[in-house]
Amino acid sequence: MKKARDLFFLTTYRTLHKTPNSSNSNINSITAATFQETMQTPNHDSSPQRYSYNPTLNWNPHLHNYFTKAYGSDRFSRISSALTRPSRYSCIRVNTLRSDSDTVIEKLRLLVKKSSNADDCGDGDDVVNPLKECLDSDSGPVFKCLIPGLDYVVFVWGSGPHCVDYGNVAPKEVIVSRKCAEAVLRGAQVYVPGILACSAHVEEGDTIAVSVSVEQKGSDGSWSAGMTRGIVLQGSETDPFYLERNGLYIGQGTAMLSRAGMFRVTQGLGVDMKDRVYELHSFHNVLEGEIFLQNLPSIIAAHALDPQMGERILDMCAAPGGKTTAIAILMKDKGEVIATDRSHNKVLDIHKLAAELGLSCIKAFKLDALKSVSRRNDNDTFIDTSHNNATNDVKNQVPSNLQVERISLFGTESFKTETLEENGKGNKAHEGAYPSKAEIRKSMRKARNGPGRNQSGGGRVDSSKGFDPDSFDRVLLDAPCSALGLRPRLFAGEDTIESLRSHAKYQRRMFDQAVQLVRPGGVIVYSTCTINPGENEALVRYALDKYKYLSLVPQHPKIGGPGLVGSCEFPDGYVEEWLRPGEENLVQRFDPSAPLDTIGFFIAKFAVGSKDT
Repeated sequence: MKKARDLFFLTTYRTLHKTPNSSNSNINSITAATFQETMQTPNHDSSPQRYSYNPTLNWNPHLHNYFTKAYGSDRFSRISSALTRPSRYSCIRVNTLRSDSDTVIEKLRLLVKKSSNADDCGDGDDVVNPLKECLDSDSGPVFKCLIPGLDYVVFVWGSGPHCVDYGNVAPKEVIVSRKCAEAVLRGAQVYVPGILACSAHVEEGDTIAVSVSVEQKGSDGSWSAGMTRGIVLQGSETDPFYLERNGLYIGQGTAMLSRAGMFRVTQGLGVDMKDRVYELHSFHNVLEGEIFLQNLPSIIAAHALDPQMGERILDMCAAPGGKTTAIAILMKDKGEVIATDRSHNKVLDIHKLAAELGLSCIKAFKLDALKSVSRRNDNDTFIDTSHNNATNDVKNQVPSNLQVERISLFGTESFKTETLEENGKGNKAHEGAYPSKAEIRKSMRKARNGPGRNQSGGGRVDSSKGFDPDSFDRVLLDAPCSALGLRPRLFAGEDTIESLRSHAKYQRRMFDQAVQLVRPGGVIVYSTCTINPGENEALVRYALDKYKYLSLVPQHPKIGGPGLVGSCEFPDGYVEEWLRPGEENLVQRFDPSAPLDTIGFFIAKFAVGSKDT
């Protein structure tokens, strides 16, 4: 085991750190030519290239130029290509308070079949992932992470890209939305809401190809799929977006409904995927409470925080609670983990996950991250709304000085009944006492479609007005960002220089809050899931220049690559400064095109010195 571990880290170090940190550096990414090899299927009359998966990200031209300056043309091309495919393994965090890695591995091996690579179409198989190097060929696709300190992490290997045989004639097919396709590439099935169009005469049980409709820019400048749900596909060039779907076939499966059924119902399984371009295992409802599916860089971000038992820790933008629960488990559920999010429903998600994993040290509050520091009252003292209300009851106790938000979702009948009862068994007490037709229609839509993005699902959450300065030992700020590191990604057209700058300004304001909340001698970990230097290295530059008592410190474990050094000048004269020489190896940048095959991610760790200096 020691020999294998030494080999792992020797290889990892050589592959990730042997190149200089410059805009033209190549951190051992897969070659663009390898990725662009066509996954050809038997010749169809329409086009030998059509029934393949060979997507291209179309970036905003100004944004493309910016990233090319940051990374160099070749490296950005590799990153852009890598973003269009999923990581070829799933990363699972074991709940060590309930189980252990060996037990979980044995259970997963009974559930997971070994993936076959016989029909692979290439795409980087010549590049060895150091995470897989020490994999015993007899162990199947499930194995323990060998990175020191991360033995509670388990990898389940998938495979791909595969050459899918769609037959010798144009197949029946469905077109799915881009978001549906991205989920399918990660291992999901095709559900009815994601289906946009379908061939004529499709019946339950038919073999059906699945292609993707990526958003197109309209004449008014907006982006949309450009088709009305329910369109009939004829399999000819007269079909909508026929040419745009070339190279965007993600596999085939069995139709679980007829064509009419797919557009008559509002939920349920539409296509059971049998042959996929990427074979990744689904862990829906698998070992609940024992495992949590999480990206490797996210796990490392929580680990880099180095939480200790008994400490008071803040996770500022915590939903859905992955890093929050990781921190609590590392603390062995002893201490206090405060998790905040400004969304009512997302706070409910944190409660649910904490309960599922059996964690009692987590307290979740509804709070805007920009208002994390409590305001002074008339007596010029800070109001701390939750520091003195520590409790191990995540779900039930409501401290007296917290605002409780309770929102009920009602349907049409209950709405009318309540209104009639209030007005004396149906007697109209005053004008407007009865719901209007518009209100009734809205209530009916709500009952049919469920709560909307900004509507509560009806649970109870505790709202906070902020916390005292210097009241936390450690703070994790996994900031809301442009998410340009998440994969697979089939669309990037809406992002602009202006939108990325807006994200960066928002993150600086949140970081200003975090700095005030951490005590001297404490720690701040800042992370994002984007490849944008303006939200990563530029934030570090801002933090170090503004707060002289902050300093970058080493992270453990350290398997990500170095950050970007230098700066970028924009056409409008704005200069964005990044890291300075000597700082690049104190951060971790996860390149999606590197051999580790992770999402794009960034982590910086700051030590907080004396604030009096």
